[in-house]
Amino acid sequence: MNTKTYPVTRGDAEWRRLLTPAQYYVMRSHGTEAPGSCALLAEKRPGRFTCAGCDTPLFDSKLKFESGTGWPSFNDPVEGSVETTIDHSHGMIRTEVHCATCGSHLGHIFDDGPPPSFQRYCINGIAMNFVPDK
Repeated sequence: MNTKTYPVTRGDAEWRRLLTPAQYYVMRSHGTEAPGSCALLAEKRPGRFTCAGCDTPLFDSKLKFESGTGWPSFNDPVEGSVETTIDHSHGMIRTEVHCATCGSHLGHIFDDGPPPSFQRYCINGIAMNFVPDK
């Protein structure tokens, strides 16, 4: 687990009160939700996706795309909203994405996205909330 101190810091008991057990598993224990299991996968309205742990705006809905993977996918995050680390779990080397404000695990980045960046931010939907534009 990352040992960096983040602007939003909570103790384990507070995280467990704030998050559902499934959110806690994904966001604080670096888990993964089942593919196709989150309602945000089908979300197509204009708006923004925010961190379920601290409400930081993470992704604009204009940059969401259907990747066919079963998880919400985005081209790029809101500038400064996420950070990355190298993830060596499950016998793979991947780039983990976590919230820059609270450190919660969000998902991973892959190099199979559409142009121009060719990056796919594959994000656990349960780690986010959706705020529609007014």
